[in-house]
Amino acid sequence: MKSKNKQILIVGDRILIRPDKGGKKSKAGLYLPPSVIEKQEVLSGVVVEVGPGIPMGNPEDQLDEPWSARDNSPVKYIPTQAELGDVALFLNKASIEVKIENEDYLIVPQSAILILIRDDLHSLAD
Repeated sequence: MKSKNKQILIVGDRILIRPDKGGKKSKAGLYLPPSVIEKQEVLSGVVVEVGPGIPMGNPEDQLDEPWSARDNSPVKYIPTQAELGDVALFLNKASIEVKIENEDYLIVPQSAILILIRDDLHSLAD
């Protein structure tokens, strides 16, 4: 994610999410303030950046001699399932709130995401 003059890199299997704001309407027709939304166990938001995934170890590494010289082969990752633009439902208590240039975001590990909702672009191409 690009900021004004900085690049923001998400690490590992973490996902940066723009949370849905308060003001949602309840089933009874009442508008819920943001403080009520924050107390919910499950939140939702839009995925704006995704980390590379979980790094995989190289099976050829010599684990008995970790000090020995290593080759500079690229790190391989198990990618996350989330993609940019997905709507994610996730566990609130696993999220970490951050503010980037006066915007509120949540950093969520992939394991805290319960469901991803994605537009089905493949059916549009047919």
